Amino acid sequence: RTRTERARSARNRARAARRRRVAMLRNVKKQLSGLGRGSGKREGEDGANDSGGDGTTTTRGGRGGSRSTSPANGKSSGSGTNDAGVFNRMAGAAASAAGGFRAFSSLRVGSREGSRHGQNGLPSMEVLYDKNKPLFLFRDVPVNERAALFGKKLQLCSYCFDFTDPAIDAREKEIKRQTLIEIVDYVNQGTGRFTEQVLEHINFMLAQNLFRTLPPTSSEQTGLVNAAMFDPEEEETSLEPSWPHLQIVYEFLLRYVVSNDIDIKNGKTYIDQSFVLRLLELFDSEDPRERDYLKTILHRIYGKFMIHRPFIRQAINNIFFRFIYETEKHNGIAELLEILGSIINGFALPLKDEHKTFLKRALLPLHKPKCVGMYHSQLVYCVTQFVEKDPRMADVVIRGLLKYWPVTNSQKEVLILGELEEVLELTQSAQFANVMVPLFKQISFCINSTHFQVAERALFLWNNDYIVNLVAQHRHALLPVCFGALEKNAVGHWNPVVGGLTINVRKMLQEMDPELFAQCRERWLADQERLAEDEKARQARWSRVERLAGASA
Repeated sequence: RTRTERARSARNRARAARRRRVAMLRNVKKQLSGLGRGSGKREGEDGANDSGGDGTTTTRGGRGGSRSTSPANGKSSGSGTNDAGVFNRMAGAAASAAGGFRAFSSLRVGSREGSRHGQNGLPSMEVLYDKNKPLFLFRDVPVNERAALFGKKLQLCSYCFDFTDPAIDAREKEIKRQTLIEIVDYVNQGTGRFTEQVLEHINFMLAQNLFRTLPPTSSEQTGLVNAAMFDPEEEETSLEPSWPHLQIVYEFLLRYVVSNDIDIKNGKTYIDQSFVLRLLELFDSEDPRERDYLKTILHRIYGKFMIHRPFIRQAINNIFFRFIYETEKHNGIAELLEILGSIINGFALPLKDEHKTFLKRALLPLHKPKCVGMYHSQLVYCVTQFVEKDPRMADVVIRGLLKYWPVTNSQKEVLILGELEEVLELTQSAQFANVMVPLFKQISFCINSTHFQVAERALFLWNNDYIVNLVAQHRHALLPVCFGALEKNAVGHWNPVVGGLTINVRKMLQEMDPELFAQCRERWLADQERLAEDEKARQARWSRVERLAGASA
């Protein structure tokens, strides 16, 4: 025979063997179902209860897939012991005939190995990952049995491993990784995958893998937990060692949240406030890959479950409050602000009082922590969104920036000056008039700063045409405020670049209104003469005190 004929013959034999195995499985299942009805038991069903391995009945608990175990009534039928033995023999024969497909129960009734439980009521690792009884692939089982197989695979993926030593349980870790990839592919293949029967299993698997205690940061391990000593830029990023599994679990969770199979009314039973809170706790993870997945998933939850929207906003507020006023340490502030930026963009007009309060009490105080540079770009986007939606909020924003203006941190001053320019570009003349005097007093202080970057950034504000137009409209009030700072810089600033920028700004103001400029110069010179006289009188008083002190001695 040719090579093609031999290959075709081998495929036919494989198909025939597969049909025989499937037929044998069906026959055994029929016998088992008859046995279950005769003994009053319901083995292998995806109903309310699952049979435990040591004569216990495992009842699925509430949200999150928690389970409680209670002793099964061994005397529910007169032939309970015999039925268990028959069940074990038939299940073993079926598993052997089907190549180890555990289609009926992960544990045998009355067997000893079922008493060795693993994590949170799960069977032990030896039972779940028994190499003599591997699970079939989805494509190798009939369609009507895939839901049950899905539940078994979810149970297998609920077991968590220790990744501190990659060499330990390497085979089992790879089996779990491949199984996670398989169930992600399975839910991608079509609709109807997320049925009511498997939702409890799904939430349990997600809770087991995701909701964990985060490891301490490197600063906590070294004892530098004080916020004054904490510098996030010097922190060594610690990547999650279990990421090969976690990444696939997050992919599964994302598809679970966006799936059309999840009815919003029923889905909120499983994706509830407790679930959202535990997701928010994970934003403090040091692994940026995990925070990126969390950002996407939480935003999808916010968009799909409208009932949770106020709760999510308040929970994020609470995280900000604790960060601002207590710890000043959190790894996920930037990601949370990205979510809020999208949320704020969807706010309806007029803005609610709740949203205005959020701006005043949560967003603006975020300029206070020392590590504001880690999330400043996202914070600026959120703040400017408020001003774009309601220009009247510019007054609130500018006064908030002045309130939290840094005194000794020059890098924060540079950042806030850049933010101030973006806010001023969105500010209308009426709102600008309300805050221009205190604002330009602060800008004048920055112009005279001995830190050249601060002075340079403050002078760059005059390169913005819109800001120059605002100044021109209110020049009679603003030029006297900032004239002295410009004259002082032009005369004696140590940095030549700052001196050159100051001369350019000074020339611009002089061309804007020469008469007003001359009046301000005369007034400034008079003030300088008065200050010189006051200084001379002060020195004379000190000299007199010194002479009196010398005479009395």
